[in-house]
Order: sequence, then structure tokens, then C-alpha cells
Amino acid sequence: MQNPSLPRLLLLSFTLTSVFNQVLGDEGFCSAPSILDQTDSSSKPLYWKVTSPTLSPSHLQDLPGFTRSVYRRDHALITPESHVFSPLPDWTNTLGAYLITPAIGSHFVMYLAKMQENSRSGLPPNDVERLIFVTQGAVTLTNSSGISNKLVVDSYAYLPPNFDHSLKCDGSATLVVFERRYAFLDNHITEHIVGSTDKQPLLETPGEVFELRKLLPASMPYDFNIHVMDFQPGEFLNVKEVHYNQHGLLLLEGQGIYRLGDSWYPVQAGDVIWMAPFVPQW
Repeated sequence: MQNPSLPRLLLLSFTLTSVFNQVLGDEGFCSAPSILDQTDSSSKPLYWKVTSPTLSPSHLQDLPGFTRSVYRRDHALITPESHVFSPLPDWTNTLGAYLITPAIGSHFVMYLAKMQENSRSGLPPNDVERLIFVTQGAVTLTNSSGISNKLVVDSYAYLPPNFDHSLKCDGSATLVVFERRYAFLDNHITEHIVGSTDKQPLLETPGEVFELRKLLPASMPYDFNIHVMDFQPGEFLNVKEVHYNQHGLLLLEGQGIYRLGDSWYPVQAGDVIWMAPFVPQW
């Protein structure tokens, strides 16, 4: 199991996507655990802070109106205390919080789905592809042929556009869902994929030191990808990125500092970041 004090990121990128799990150093904001958070995390399930976040810094929890959330023209930080849940259309017994949508400037949608007992998913609109990543509980994915897969924490499924499927939950589960209108190419089709992070190989990262896994094939039919990125204490990106890709990011574990534009933000597990094309990011 990933050390819960170390940052891990789930990152979506178009045309490439990523998940980031970052591990930071032993001093300052990057320390683990915080002296203000005495919760024993060693006995907690993986990614528990994503589904049970605490407002940080904790001494400001009772300050009316306080939030770390920020919205700018080219980026946004959406922190857990700002999530607004309501029933998801066409899903049963499921609450959703939309975190990134085209209203913010993105060309994809990212939301949390909290499935309760005897809940079931709806389908995305026509020509829209979907990826789900489980952060809590378990769900059963069934396709139109009757083939089922059980998805547990740290597992995921890519569902091509117009792929008939349903997700069923008998207890409770929390999913991170990415959706976007698929960019069709002649003679290229995507395949239904079910996998888990720990089954994906570590990839080389020339000039960098972090650990990288890609959840989808890096081939022409797939118009985005999901990356899981792990950083050990003291590690950081060497490149200061400015590029055409959009990103949606969920910090799965740990805490650290993220640069977006000219601002430097303290971030922690449960935080979501949207990055527009060409915004400086590090």
C-alpha cells in the first residue's frame, strides 16, 4: 500500500491524461503527518482522505466562509469543502459533485459519484467516452453481453463512446469519473479496458525522478490518457510545464505545493486542479 503521507496524483491530460500521487519532504507543509492532524492513518483504507477530507489548516475549520478553492481564467483549485453534491441525472441512489466542466473552460467533465446501497449508473450522452476510477468501496461493471467485472479501490475502467454498460453498487462506493466527447478518427476504434494501478508497469521518465504509470494505451485511437504519478520525499518535477495539454488532477494521497500561473498553492489529498492549455504548471 502507498504510504498515506506521501503525495499521489491522478492526472487527466488531453490529448494525454494523468493521475498524480506525490510524495513530499519531511519539513514544512510537505511534512507527514501534520502536527495539526493526529489521525492514525496507518489503519485507514487506501485513499481514505479523498472520501473523508479535513479542512486544512485545521485551526481555520470553524472560520465562516474560509476555503482554499480558487478560480482563475487558466486554472482552478477545487478543494473538498467547496464540493456541492446533488442527485446525478439518470443514476439511481447516487450523489454527484461536478468539479470540472466546459463552463470553466475545459473540453471534458470530471465529477465525483457517491453510490449508495442498491445504486446504479446511467449512461453518458451519445459519442461520449467515460473513464471511472474507484477511490472507495466496490462496484460491479456489466456490459450488454452480460460480462461483469468487480472494480475495487485503485481499479478503473475505460468505456468507449456508445458502449452499453451499467455500474451497480450493493453497499457504498466513491468514483472519480471523466467524460468527454470522443474525437473520432477513420479506421481507429478504442477498446473497453478494465485494469488496476498496481498492474501497470513503471515507465521511464527521462530527466525526471518520479514514478509514472499510464492507465490507457499510448496509441492513436485514445484521445486522452490517465497518469498515476508518485513522488518520494524531496522529489519534484524538473520541467516547468507550458504546453497545449489540458489537465484534470486529483491528489489521491499526501500533500505538497503546486505552482499554477504565478501562484503557489498548498495542496493535499482530495484536492482537484484544472489546468488550461499553456498555463505554467509545476
